[in-house]
Amino acid sequence: MRWCGRGIFINSFFPFSLIMIITISGTPGSGKSTIVKILVENLRAERIYVGGIRRELAKEKSMTLTELNEYAQTHPETDVDVDEKAAAQARKFERGKKVVVVEGRTQYHFLPESIKIFVNVDVDEAARRIWKDLQQKDMRMQRNEGNINSLKEMKESIMERFENDQMRYKKYYNLDITDTKQYDLVIDTTKITAQEGAQKIIDFLEKYKKSKHLRR
Repeated sequence: MRWCGRGIFINSFFPFSLIMIITISGTPGSGKSTIVKILVENLRAERIYVGGIRRELAKEKSMTLTELNEYAQTHPETDVDVDEKAAAQARKFERGKKVVVVEGRTQYHFLPESIKIFVNVDVDEAARRIWKDLQQKDMRMQRNEGNINSLKEMKESIMERFENDQMRYKKYYNLDITDTKQYDLVIDTTKITAQEGAQKIIDFLEKYKKSKHLRR
């Protein structure tokens, strides 16, 4: 067991000797970013956050994230270039003998050699979580969600944005990211914490590591 930041205990399995790329996809509000931060600390991994890159791109263009997603319907480079660069960076880290955690909805497609994980959550719980985040000024600026004035609007925004995202992924990559058959592990965080979600992934990776050793 290892002490992780913010008083979080994670059952760990150091030394983590396998060099690998882990891709994290999932639905909005499922706790992906928090889970990834826990994994990065516990696995001593490098993190690549595609959503953060896109949020910065939106700010550079003086857009909200929703506006950027609408713009992306006719400007594929806002998706494709970012995804390709993120995948290339992940492989560069891996060649440097590092564990890499890549958070991005379509990265499992660009990194087919990765361990592919999908994190799901009920949309009502997602709206509640993100709405709570937006009450904090720094989180509101970081998320760049636009003008959301109620929990109901938050839920509507999530559903609209996710549908928009799905359309782009289908158009540019012919992907349905919600097809769970594409993933090595699927977890639902509706009734569990991000720490518990991270532990499920840690447990899965431990089994994966053992199976790899047994094959040698």
